[in-house]
Amino acid sequence: MIWLGIETANAPLSVAIVQDNKVIAEVVQNIKLTHSVGAMPAIEEVMNKAGITPVQIDAIAVSEGPGSYTGVRIGVTLAKTLAWSLQKPLVGVSSLKALAANARTANYAICSIIDARRQNVYAGIYKADTMEPIIEDHHDHIDGLLQKLQQLQQPIFFVGTDVDLYMGKIQQVLGDFAIRAPFTMDLPRASELIALAQQMPLPTIEAVHAFVPQYRRIAEAEANWIKEQKKEQL
Repeated sequence: MIWLGIETANAPLSVAIVQDNKVIAEVVQNIKLTHSVGAMPAIEEVMNKAGITPVQIDAIAVSEGPGSYTGVRIGVTLAKTLAWSLQKPLVGVSSLKALAANARTANYAICSIIDARRQNVYAGIYKADTMEPIIEDHHDHIDGLLQKLQQLQQPIFFVGTDVDLYMGKIQQVLGDFAIRAPFTMDLPRASELIALAQQMPLPTIEAVHAFVPQYRRIAEAEANWIKEQKKEQL
């Protein structure tokens, strides 16, 4: 079975082809190139390197979020377009879980972090052996996340390029319970995305139409509108 994996949820980009549980070709990069420009050429590159044509793809895995609104939308739009035009099933995988999967061999709970600006983060905490969530993916202020992690009273393995933005505060609150993953684990890999997707049931082709990103947070404009509506009701 041949899988195409697409990861564009944040600044890093990764695209992979996996055939029968073997990585045939993979691109992983973290350069200043917008996904609207770089994603499709990366898809074409890995397919050319793998020596396959689009019709040979059996299923597509895509990072469904959370993360950059623009990045998530680009990846999901590309994946949906390809899935429907090729009539192939589309499987969405949490971007936080895919990132945490890089550290699946750790002996600790894994916390993947994506910056959401203004001292806010997207975070998910997973069991290393099963990749089951200890704390579900969510959006929170870094202080709120650290309160949750402090209550776990166990070592936490932090992974992601954005961890460095908060590592000082993390160590201040968690002390020796805070363990920084090696930088080699910080970039999401589309091959890990596919590995997680393979553990999920394949949806129908028609389910592509209903597939939507999982932002885990309402847009700022929508939040402001809700605030205004509440004021008017007072």
